[in-house]
Amino acid sequence: MLWVFMIGTVAGFVMGLMLVYRVAVKPLHDRIDRLLVEKQSLSAVYGRISEQFAPFMDRYPFSPEKFRFIGSPVDGIQFEDDKIVFVEFKTNKSGLSAVQRKIRRLVEDGRVVWFEFKMK
Repeated sequence: MLWVFMIGTVAGFVMGLMLVYRVAVKPLHDRIDRLLVEKQSLSAVYGRISEQFAPFMDRYPFSPEKFRFIGSPVDGIQFEDDKIVFVEFKTNKSGLSAVQRKIRRLVEDGRVVWFEFKMK
């Protein structure tokens, strides 16, 4: 008789935990997931807005008049008198994508060429 009582108590406890998880914990997990997605989206918007203003910041080391936005895969190109600079703006903890790292490697290896296409 004691075994039946103990098994019933354990089963009731387990079912109670399942009910608490389903009613209280799962909705909180879902809300956290939604908030994380929203935060990530806002971070991306913040990054896009920030990169539009970056060439005009006091700390930007070049003349903003000589900067041209490209957008992707790099943010832009800075045309100086003695060099051309590929520019990628990053905010917070963001890093270069795989494509951007490849482009950086190609530039550093001197694998940049001039191509002129004439239309007739």
